[in-house]
Amino acid sequence: MEKRIRELVNIDSINLDLSNKGIRLYESNHLAGDLVSEHHHQVHQILYALEGEGKAVLNGESFSFKQDNVAVIVPYSVHSIVSDSKLTVLVLAFEHSILQPSVSRDLLQSFFSATQLVKLHPFDGSNVRQLLRKMLYEQSQGEAINYVAMKIFLSELLLKFARSSNESEMFDANVLRAERLRNYIDTHYFEVISSTDLSSKLGISTRHLNNIFKDRYQVTPMQYLTEVRVDLAKQLLTETSKDIASICFEVGFESLSTFYRTFKNTTEVSPNKYRTAYKKII
Repeated sequence: MEKRIRELVNIDSINLDLSNKGIRLYESNHLAGDLVSEHHHQVHQILYALEGEGKAVLNGESFSFKQDNVAVIVPYSVHSIVSDSKLTVLVLAFEHSILQPSVSRDLLQSFFSATQLVKLHPFDGSNVRQLLRKMLYEQSQGEAINYVAMKIFLSELLLKFARSSNESEMFDANVLRAERLRNYIDTHYFEVISSTDLSSKLGISTRHLNNIFKDRYQVTPMQYLTEVRVDLAKQLLTETSKDIASICFEVGFESLSTFYRTFKNTTEVSPNKYRTAYKKII
């Protein structure tokens, strides 16, 4: 198929219009065989592959570009897009000056001083899509407070990208899934609901999810989640004076009765007795 060159004059010109808000999120659609020729901008851009696949050429280097891939592009960095199929890209353009100084310094400058491609794992991909949906909604409202929300969500996006780009490469797909699942539970223990919720995020069956995690850690994901929650509850019981109801809420249990039952099944004593026996002097 002969490739068609599309010059994105109105959207992807060098002088990208951010409408005096310093931030803009929009959709860029590419048909199979399209080539968006090399160009650059005076602002930062985040390109998120929503659907389809192709190649992102970043500073002369070609990368596979498909769903849950993100290109973080710094100002005046030359880039282009080649679509192998119908490709939908969400483009988030922003000026670094809209970020809090610490976010600009510790996230944007520290992790993204140069243009790079970030490959999100499924958990982060799901969260990123939700953040982008929120940003589209806030932008559609158009009030000053809505743009404040967009800046907050932008900071969250950069944090997720930084953590994803900082992960070590692993070659076994199941080991990689298990490691990422464990990391997800370690950092989201307060919101995980069920194994079905976890498996849907990874796009695999619950049975397969349990098998690959148990092969790696000898427990199921939900058993591990219980261990994480109870261990944290033990720490809070012995090292703080927080009310037991507050601890129950903080570690992710929906009710006191469930917390008490789970804690006693795990430790053979109630939270009150555990606190009395092991309380540290504060």
